Amino acid sequence: MNIYHDPLYGDFQLESILVELIKSPPMQRLKGIHQGGASYLVNASWNITRYEHSIGVMLLIRKLHGSLKEQIAGLLHDISHTAFSHVIDLSLDINREDFHESIFHKVVLDSEIPEILERYHYTFHDIFSKNWPLLDREAPFLNADRIDYTLRDVVAYQDISLDACHTFIDSLFVQDDYIVSDSLDRCVWFVRMYKKEVIDFFYNPLNVYGYEILSSALKIALEKKII
Repeated sequence: MNIYHDPLYGDFQLESILVELIKSPPMQRLKGIHQGGASYLVNASWNITRYEHSIGVMLLIRKLHGSLKEQIAGLLHDISHTAFSHVIDLSLDINREDFHESIFHKVVLDSEIPEILERYHYTFHDIFSKNWPLLDREAPFLNADRIDYTLRDVVAYQDISLDACHTFIDSLFVQDDYIVSDSLDRCVWFVRMYKKEVIDFFYNPLNVYGYEILSSALKIALEKKII
């Protein structure tokens, strides 16, 4: 049985297509790409990977009864992230932090992913030709991407309990393609968690220092065509 366990969302039996995609080289590559970019270089405990996050996004969409297509889109949404994640955006002076999005189609099409999709009667167009509402909505609306990285980080880095996260997750449901909560208190709690994520982690002086030093080094390397 294809059972996957995640501490945030529990145990799930996965379809074979999801298992094949998870085992594919493009997904396995994400085990070596840290969610926080340069963070782990200045604090070894800041080591959550894009692989963990990507599977988490897929599982949250699944928990919310999103379609299999949207689960696949969630699983693969970060597949084109380069080494050090968003540090490359700083190095290239890309204010929108969307370099990985600009190369997404090429990375996917040049990989094993289209072949895996075709074996299960899906196409690239089926998965990547639309915006998926559970996966990606602009703030202040909730989306699976933002929920997962926030909760995953605050548990690992901010000493927030799994029980508190589970209480929030269990309050979630989908209404008219929006992720909503049945509890105002839980919504306020999540806003506080997201503030902790931004202020205490993203803007942590050590984190900012790591980003600035590495992005400067990468910029010099790019200019000298070392990489």
